[in-house]
Parts: sequence; C-alpha cells; structure tokens
Amino acid sequence: MSDASVFSFLFGLAHKNQFLDWFLVFLGKDLIFILGVAFVILVLKEKDWHRRFYFSALALISLTLSRGIITPFIQFYYDKPRPFTILDIQSLINHAATPSFPSGHIAFIVPIALTVWLINRRVGMWFIIGTIFIGLARISAGIHWPSDILGGVVVGTLSFLAIYYLLKLKNTTADDVGN
Repeated sequence: MSDASVFSFLFGLAHKNQFLDWFLVFLGKDLIFILGVAFVILVLKEKDWHRRFYFSALALISLTLSRGIITPFIQFYYDKPRPFTILDIQSLINHAATPSFPSGHIAFIVPIALTVWLINRRVGMWFIIGTIFIGLARISAGIHWPSDILGGVVVGTLSFLAIYYLLKLKNTTADDVGN
C-alpha cells in the first residue's frame, strides 16, 4: 500500500464521531506526556542508583540524539509537507506547517519505550503499544504520513541502539549495573 492510501484509510476515521476525534487527539497529542511521566516514575522506583543513572542516561542521550539532533537535521534538508498542507484537509490537532519527516514525537518516545523494555519487559510492551497508538493517531489526525511515523521509529531505534552499544563499550551495560 502506498503512503497516500494508508493515510486516506486512517484519516477516514477522523471527523466521523466526536468521541473518536477526542480519543485520537488524546492519543496523538497527550499520551506522550503520560508515558513520559510514567518513565520518570519507573526510573525513580529503581532502588539501585547505578541502574537509575544508567537508564536515565541511556534514555536521555538517545532521545537527545534522536529528537534533538538527527530529526532536525533531516527536516532541515528534507522539507516534506504535512498532509493537511498538501491535501487541504482539516486536521484534528492544530499544528504548524513544519516539515513532517521524520515524526519528532515518535523519534522522542521510541528511545524511552526501548529503555523501559530493558527495565521491565511487561511494562516496556505497554510503552511500545502506546508508541504505536501515538503514531497511528497522528496519522488519523491528519498531521503525519505513515512514512513519517516509520521514519521516526527508525531514527529513534537507531539512536537508542547507538547509545546502548556505546555505553556497552564503556562496560556500563544494564547487566553490569548494580552487580
């Protein structure tokens, strides 16, 4: 399926039902804050300060690389218009007509979700599911193309893996922390 056909299908959910619109806005705009707060709580619950520091550093450095460096770099050189600017549609979430590729929200939350996966697989799975819902909702709300979301996943995942392996080279892995 093409980017446009997947977008059309998901955006077809918008503007049909007031509750569904509210829910899509909640998922696409607000859920990321809830996951962020849950991450902070989860890290603060770590009793071993070495593990707390390691997981905090892993997430913060990864998301800084992903959202703070790589995403703006790509957007500077690749100015992909958002769907609502090309298709002249009313998006559910008000957003500036900034470049859409890759999704900054997804590039931000993926390193956090992957860090939570390392801390606790069961909770990490919920974070990954939440990340998927955020991405789908941002497409359904009309502010991202599916490829923008996939680009955010790739940028977030590669940033996480780069920092994870860099810290591993320094003998400061999650397995070593606290032992």
